[in-house]
Parts: sequence; C-alpha cells; structure tokens
Amino acid sequence: MNRESYNKIALEWDNARKGFFGRERAYLDAVLEAAPEGATILDLGCGTGRPMAEYAVSRGYRIIGVDQSESLLALAQARLPQERWILASIETVDIRDAYAGAILWDSLFHIRRSEHEAVLAEVVGNLPRGGRLMATVGGSEHPPFTDLMFGQRFFYDSHAPAQAERILRSLGCRLVLAEFMNVPDGAADKGRYAIVAERT
Repeated sequence: MNRESYNKIALEWDNARKGFFGRERAYLDAVLEAAPEGATILDLGCGTGRPMAEYAVSRGYRIIGVDQSESLLALAQARLPQERWILASIETVDIRDAYAGAILWDSLFHIRRSEHEAVLAEVVGNLPRGGRLMATVGGSEHPPFTDLMFGQRFFYDSHAPAQAERILRSLGCRLVLAEFMNVPDGAADKGRYAIVAERT
C-alpha cells in the first residue's frame, strides 16, 4: 500500500519536505556529531533525500539511502547523484557497507510493529560503538490504522514510546534524546516521538 501511495504523491511529498520540521535538525546534528568526518550515514526510508540526506551531504558526509518507492528514489538520485541509493524495503534490505550513523525517520511506523525490533537490531548491530541512530515512533499505544495524506491511503503501526525505548536499551543503546514532536490528542493525532540513541 505505502509504496504505491508514495509513488503517486512523490512530487507533493518532495515539496512538503523542503526543510526541517520542529527540532529535526538538532536530532540529525546529534547523529552527525558522533560520526567521523566524511563518514557514511545510512538513511532507511530516505524518501526524496531531503531534508535529511541533503543536509548530511552538505556537512561532508556520504549517504546510503534506502526506499521502496521508485518515484521518491528517482528524485533523491537526481538531487544527490554522487550518493548510493537502493530500491528496497527497510525490512529486507541487506547493507554490507559500513556506516557510522543511521536515520530511520518517519519510516518505522509504516511497517508492522512486529518487524521493528528486527530492523533496529540489524541497524544497531552494524553501528560502531558510539555510533548513533535517529528514529521516530508513534506517540501512543494504538492498533494499526490507515490514514490519508495528499489523498492517498497509508498504513501506520508502532510501539508506544516506552516500548521503543526498552527495545533500544535491550540492544545495547543509551538514549541521547527522547521527546515528543507532537503529543497525541486522543483523537485523530496519534502523536510522534523522536529518539536519538547511541550504541554503547
């Protein structure tokens, strides 16, 4: 569902993501400051490459971007042709290259929560000690649901923030930052929670 939906709204999504929202840049800076200069950053669910990959490249880092939407990835490739772009789902992609930091921004909650721990374990397991990842999860406990964005339907599922934090700690991470980007309102807005975690 999400692959086809993102393919249909690629241009609208790209236009909506021209810049950072809220404290996104601060979270990304927290990941980059722990990575050596010029290191590679893995971006799972990279979309069109902006603003995350675009900013990281402007800071002198390299990107391996992964997305299952051909249309989003084509825009990323056109925007940042020197970086490596992989057409795949984040649940099944096999990354052999080393990376010093990781971005899972607004991507985990598009797959079933039963898959989240395995994805995070793979990412954390390949981070160097001291390497950091940034991720978003849903802001509350709720069943899987679908919602509309730019007229297309998208699937959402997520652990609540406390459970996501427990998973990361169990994988050997310490939390560097953990906060609500928007608080759930008990109705349509299920909330969004930002985490920056470091492999210890």
